[in-house]
Amino acid sequence: MSRLEASLTQLRAWDHSLCVRFNHGARIAGLRWLFRGVSRLGDGVLWYALMLAMLAGGVQGVHTVLRMAATGFVCTLVYKWLKSKTSRPRPYAVDSAVRAGAAPLDAFSFPSGHTLHAVAFTIVAVASYPWLAWLLVPFCLLIAASRLVLGLHYPSDVLAGAGLGAFIAQTALCLQ
Repeated sequence: MSRLEASLTQLRAWDHSLCVRFNHGARIAGLRWLFRGVSRLGDGVLWYALMLAMLAGGVQGVHTVLRMAATGFVCTLVYKWLKSKTSRPRPYAVDSAVRAGAAPLDAFSFPSGHTLHAVAFTIVAVASYPWLAWLLVPFCLLIAASRLVLGLHYPSDVLAGAGLGAFIAQTALCLQ
């Protein structure tokens, strides 16, 4: 086995181990309920409500909403394309030690679309309204954690989603 193969094997083991550890939280009813709620808000409910509220903010609000909508569109294209190309099964589908704490929106795991969108929307919104950071940054972290606790993603899915979301958001902000 080459060094690269050995490193990849270690990364897969780390990914799996953390996935199982995080998922143990779903066995606690209160945590499962909390993360299901956070995940549901991350389906779009909170982001749509935020954009609607921003529209009341005049020209700056309209510009921010348009940037968020364009960013969300690109995020959706990227994550759907990646999911179709990688077809990585969700953790609960391949490992009996992982239990699904909520129903997934689709069959595949890589990358986490919830995390991708949460990071992208948070960055774009906070760039225009810095005072929203106190609300959106913790919510974004809760969305990322929810994907792990609910057994819907591996840590690498969440990290990839966060990185892609940050890249797409920063690109959108540079194109002002």
